[in-house]
Amino acid sequence: MSIFDKLFGKKECGCSCGTEVKEEPKVQETSCSCEGTNEVSKMEIRVLGPGCKNCHTLEKNTLEAVNELGLDVKLTHVTDFAEIATYGIMSTPGLWVDGKVVSYGKVLSKDEIKELLKKL
Repeated sequence: MSIFDKLFGKKECGCSCGTEVKEEPKVQETSCSCEGTNEVSKMEIRVLGPGCKNCHTLEKNTLEAVNELGLDVKLTHVTDFAEIATYGIMSTPGLWVDGKVVSYGKVLSKDEIKELLKKL
């Protein structure tokens, strides 16, 4: 149980939608185009958010962008509020790429994510 659950008695989405979310695993693996290969991922991407609609939309847009660019990545979804707080963001959803938070507090479109990944 995170500190937020203790303080507020329920688990709500951290973004502006205010959706109450169901209990989910702390980190969820998401399949991408590299699934099933023995190759080491060249890039690691994490979607930071408790599991609300906006977080799932960012995850979907990220997966589509990665697949369109043909990148070999490891994509995970971090849902634990205490862990998300360690990334230094106060509003979700957030997007973390190879050690750096590149976006938080908004849902990036597939094209915006593609542009960010091309720059990295």
